[in-house]
Amino acid sequence: MRSDTQDRVMSRWSFSLLTAALASAMLAGCGSTAPTLGENKGVVSGAAGGESAEGQNSQLENCPETLGTLAIEEDTTAPWYYQLRDHQLGSTIPVLRLMIQQSNCFVIVERGKSLNNMMREREFARGDESRAGSNFQKGQMVAADYTMSPAIQFSGKTGGGSAFGGGGALGMLGVIAGSVGRNEASTTLLLIDNRSGVQISAAEGTAKNFDFGMFGAAFGGGGFGGGGGYSKTPQGKVIVAAFADSFNQMVKALRKYKAQTVKGGLGTGGRLGVQGGETAASKELDAKPAPAPSKPAKKK
Repeated sequence: MRSDTQDRVMSRWSFSLLTAALASAMLAGCGSTAPTLGENKGVVSGAAGGESAEGQNSQLENCPETLGTLAIEEDTTAPWYYQLRDHQLGSTIPVLRLMIQQSNCFVIVERGKSLNNMMREREFARGDESRAGSNFQKGQMVAADYTMSPAIQFSGKTGGGSAFGGGGALGMLGVIAGSVGRNEASTTLLLIDNRSGVQISAAEGTAKNFDFGMFGAAFGGGGFGGGGGYSKTPQGKVIVAAFADSFNQMVKALRKYKAQTVKGGLGTGGRLGVQGGETAASKELDAKPAPAPSKPAKKK
């Protein structure tokens, strides 16, 4: 026959298991917290058609007037591009194109792999393979006024250590808390004028979120199921949120845009002249009278 003390111990152990199970169930239902865009903002979603947008995030900035045509160029040789594969993520361009078109700030022009299909259709037309009236004539392609270059400066997971120990309910919850991690990302966007090569704008954005790895081993192979599907998805969401934050910062700056100017004109030598040089600033420097030598201090 069990004593009252044994009954109390068993009751506490049952309560511990129940508490841990409920906590795991809650984590399994959530998977991760909502990614933050700057300050707890969401990610890109919805659709765009021309200047119209549907289902866009209300926290994304927009432009009342389109600023020009834009091509997006990803550096596929950069280390961050290969690291995307570690998170089972592909190119950043599709989500950037959606976000930018929804903003109505730029008209996107195709400069990716689909450009090969465009050129093939023109070859059909030149070779008399296209039907009459197909209207694939010369001079119809739209030039890209600007090029945008995205980059991921930092993306990683932190945390994972448990601050709890011991037994009972606190100990079991500590095991689960040990699988909580924070995803963080920092991204940049550069905007280049294609005609001059001048950088028009640069912006940096950040985002973070929390995700919970499921500690399925605590309940054997069954129970509330595994959480492997959540281990990488939050990372992708936080990268998108960081790019959205970058673009928001860029749009805010472009609303106040004022072109940088250099006396004498851009690319004519700049204002940092050197003695004996051929630029306007150098000649101005040489034309100035030499400063008078300083007099030595009198000895007392």
